[in-house]
Amino acid sequence: MNAPVEPLVIGISGASGAIFGVELLKALRSLDLPAHAVISAAAARTLAVETDLTVKDVEELADVTYAPDDIGAAIASGSFLTRGMIVAPCSIKTLSGITNGYADTLLVRAADVTLKERRPLVLLVRETPLHKGHLDLMARAADLGAIILPPVPAFYHRPQTITDLVHQVLGKALDHVGVEHDLFQRWSGG
Repeated sequence: MNAPVEPLVIGISGASGAIFGVELLKALRSLDLPAHAVISAAAARTLAVETDLTVKDVEELADVTYAPDDIGAAIASGSFLTRGMIVAPCSIKTLSGITNGYADTLLVRAADVTLKERRPLVLLVRETPLHKGHLDLMARAADLGAIILPPVPAFYHRPQTITDLVHQVLGKALDHVGVEHDLFQRWSGG
C-alpha cells in the first residue's frame, strides 16, 4: 500500500508577481502533487490588477484551499503533515509577520508552523529596491531556517517568454522542497 503524498502548502501574498503563485499551482497540478493553498486578502486585489483570473480560478488549481483568516485550518497545525511551504510571491509585510512570529493570518501562521516543524519554507520575497530593514528581515528569516529565494531569473536557458522566466524561478523553489520537475533546462556547463 502506497503512503499518501504529503501536500505542499502554497501561500500567495499581495506582493506584485501573482503569476508566481498561479504558475506554481499549475506546475504542481501537472506533476500530480497535492497543493493546499491560502491566498491573502491583498493577493486577491493583486490578482485582479495583474491577471485576468479571479480568486476562484486560482483556488480551483489547488486540491484544498483555505480562507485567509481561518486560523483553525489544517495547515495551522504542526500535526498536519506537509512537505513544506512556498510563499510565492512573498510581500515584505508577510516576511515581517513570519520573521517576527506575528501570525495574525493563516498564511503567516502556516509559515510559522512550517519553520517550527523544521520543514522547508521558501520565500519568494518580492520588493525592489531593498532598504536595510528589508535585508534585516530576510537575514532573520534565514536564521530561523527559511530559504530566501527572490524571483530573480537566470538567462542561461535562453528564455523566450515571461512564463519561461517564471518557471526557472519556480523550478529553483521546487528544488528546495524536493520536488522533481522539468520546468527549465538546467545548466550543464558552458
